[in-house]
Amino acid sequence: MTEDAAQASGADFVIVTGMSGAGRTTTANVMEDQGWYVVDNLPPQLLVSMAELGNATRASGHEIKIAAVVDVRSKQFFTEFDTAVQRLRDMGWTPQLVFLDATDEALVRRFESVRRPHPLQGEGRLLDGIQQEREVLRDLRSRAQIVIDTSGLNVHQLARKVSPLFGQNRGPSLRLALLSFGFKYGVPLDADFVFDMRFLPNPFWVPELRNLDGRDRAVSDHVLGQTGAQEFLDRVVALMEPVTRGYLSEGRRYATLAIGCTGGKHRSVAMTEALAERLRTERIDTFLVHRDLGRE
Repeated sequence: MTEDAAQASGADFVIVTGMSGAGRTTTANVMEDQGWYVVDNLPPQLLVSMAELGNATRASGHEIKIAAVVDVRSKQFFTEFDTAVQRLRDMGWTPQLVFLDATDEALVRRFESVRRPHPLQGEGRLLDGIQQEREVLRDLRSRAQIVIDTSGLNVHQLARKVSPLFGQNRGPSLRLALLSFGFKYGVPLDADFVFDMRFLPNPFWVPELRNLDGRDRAVSDHVLGQTGAQEFLDRVVALMEPVTRGYLSEGRRYATLAIGCTGGKHRSVAMTEALAERLRTERIDTFLVHRDLGRE
């Protein structure tokens, strides 16, 4: 396989699961828009049946890539799930597990905003249902090849983050997400690396820069011109060289580098933009997610 994102590692059967309210439907919609054959709410026992139908399609000369959204809340499904994944491999598919997660606080907000109970809530509180589901899915989360934290993302931001993972175009072998964030809103759960920009002076205290953000030239020049800023960029680039080589040799095709400041508006955004340019190579594609812009 030479296709990028999920396909770069040979994945042609993606299983999407995770916490209720964490973005499974949005992820499925993005994949469907990109040409994947998506089946929502598929019981784990039917994964093999879907693969058999896919093989029949392939036999007729048509390529197909399948994404199955699986809702696994009962522990009795785990044995069937593991067996199904092994069967997929035996049938010539390369399955990949994607887990959507979010903090309890974020999930509570989402369920309350749509005024719906959690599927496992029963007669208890909303938080009881969330915590019960998290416990049931704990082991499954640890097996996932990709874990996406959607806590600070709206549906549009999540779509922009998911889209590069499953695009059909040929391209680089490693997708590197450069994610800016504000520490006051929490550290991203899916970050592989976290860097703190609060060692630099905050442009918030410069009146003419306060209402701008790190994408504006004036803010970027101010941040990158501070003592230590260029040295930081140089050292992060040097650090990531052996890391990305190792990822590629080990077959890892996606990673997230998170860069934070106080509010996620000035320093982290400017540094994220600068690093995205410097880390992009023929084999590494970088894309930007500014998680907390507009939240202040």
